[in-house]
Amino acid sequence: MRCNPLPSRLPLPRLRALVLSLCLAGVVTPLALLPDSAIAATDIDAPAILLARNYHAKVNPAAYLVSEKLDGVRAIWDGKQLRFRSGRLIQAPAWFIAALPAHPLDGELWMGRRRFEALSAAVRRQMPDEAEWRQISYQIYELPEGSGNFSERLVTLRQSIAGSQAPWLQVLPQQRISDHAELQALLKKIVSEGAEGLMLHQADAVWQTGRSDVLLKLKLHLDAEAVVIGHEPGHGKYQGLLGALLVQTPEGQRFRLGSGLSDAQRQSPPAIGSTVTYRYRDLNANGIPKFATFLRVRDSE
Repeated sequence: MRCNPLPSRLPLPRLRALVLSLCLAGVVTPLALLPDSAIAATDIDAPAILLARNYHAKVNPAAYLVSEKLDGVRAIWDGKQLRFRSGRLIQAPAWFIAALPAHPLDGELWMGRRRFEALSAAVRRQMPDEAEWRQISYQIYELPEGSGNFSERLVTLRQSIAGSQAPWLQVLPQQRISDHAELQALLKKIVSEGAEGLMLHQADAVWQTGRSDVLLKLKLHLDAEAVVIGHEPGHGKYQGLLGALLVQTPEGQRFRLGSGLSDAQRQSPPAIGSTVTYRYRDLNANGIPKFATFLRVRDSE
């Protein structure tokens, strides 16, 4: 059987989805399929960053600084370029970039509470929309490779940003919490006001990368990410549409994710190979999430 050659350039999300689906089917290997230009396009170095774990009862909140969990897009400034967590460049306006310092920053681009969809569309445009970017702030919460503990790095950050005179460049407010009860009260208050949850960063932690208890997230519901590895057809009212996503967690657990999908998402489901965020209540004895509900597709960038 003769196959038509692939175009020399494919959008990265489509390329990933195509490669993964063909590999899972055992048809080809990625290197046998892809032209050199396409392989080079996927070779992007992701910046080394700190990733959060879920908060748990054994944690002493008094050892942490607490901030709002933003519903934003992670953005890493290396002193010259602004990048997504994958390493892909963010096409921000020149005036936005000009306000950033010469040293690295880590934070999130943010439009405000409950505006993630609008933000995601704005920051992924190859030609930035000035009106959209005027609504976006860069909420900074870490000084990559900075010396001292987290509390000391925050002081350095505030001193550095104070001279920028750019209102879109802000250090995310942090506060101390005395105990678990005060933390839960703050969580309920901030969620009632439209926030997503809370983040806890260990106050005396040195700068580090990877997933660690140094950084914790706390929400009224747990959430996690998984990779889409299959589409299951719907039945009944979903006949001819997607019934459920077959997903796989980083730990290798596979399960079906059907609740929470909109009609539009069932008509045009998240691509195989894409990463989705889901909400769940707990894990069962086999490590499978209980009452898992689809939230969103994570940005491919």
